[in-house]
Amino acid sequence: MQPVDIWYKCDLYRAKIIFVTFLLILLSSMIVFGQGGDVIYNPNYDSRKVITYGFSIGLHASSFQMKYSQAFVDMLDSVHSILPKWSIGFSLGFIINANLSEYLDFRLTPRVSFYEYKLEYNFLNASQRVEVEESTVVELPLLVKYKSARRRNTRMYFIGGLTPGFEASGTSDLQENADLLQIERFNLILEIGFGLDKYYPLFKFSPEIRFSKGLVNLLSTRKNDLSEGIDRLNSNVIAIYFHFQ
Repeated sequence: MQPVDIWYKCDLYRAKIIFVTFLLILLSSMIVFGQGGDVIYNPNYDSRKVITYGFSIGLHASSFQMKYSQAFVDMLDSVHSILPKWSIGFSLGFIINANLSEYLDFRLTPRVSFYEYKLEYNFLNASQRVEVEESTVVELPLLVKYKSARRRNTRMYFIGGLTPGFEASGTSDLQENADLLQIERFNLILEIGFGLDKYYPLFKFSPEIRFSKGLVNLLSTRKNDLSEGIDRLNSNVIAIYFHFQ
């Protein structure tokens, strides 16, 4: 029986392990935070101002959703498979929130996000190549937030909307390198999630889980050996945000 290298397995799946750990911590904290005490903090927080501001910190796991091209079947007789891999990144942003009604908000949350996408190329000769695409993106989420009734110091909510994203890492010169995978610089993302508003004496804290799906094909029309077997690349992101207002 072949021995199992536990440390190798942990290293192989470290991105998923780290993210799942943070997810479990967040879910646990949301349950604890949901248990309101006797004191009601900031009872008029949501009605005192139409526009409020804040900042957010995010941790996310990102991966490509890939579709093979017909050329992968017809022409690429040396490649066994191309597999997207998950990677960890983070984001920093601001919050501009407009209170439309007791249960509805509109918010603009401009942020800078640092992504890493990986594609693993497995060849028939048992060799392997991992293509890493590092990306710094300026994103402008336009979101609608639907809130539940406030229960003491907590309030659940759902959130969703569209996010245009623009590559800002200055990699245009590198993208011309024929040895690199060619990626477009604009993305349009559909986002949906849920969270919990927790009221404190001086601020409101909101942990949030959000799922994002890229609507734009990020594969450039500039083809090379790395992109020949790929027809479409879309971004998939699972994110944890910590909002402070």
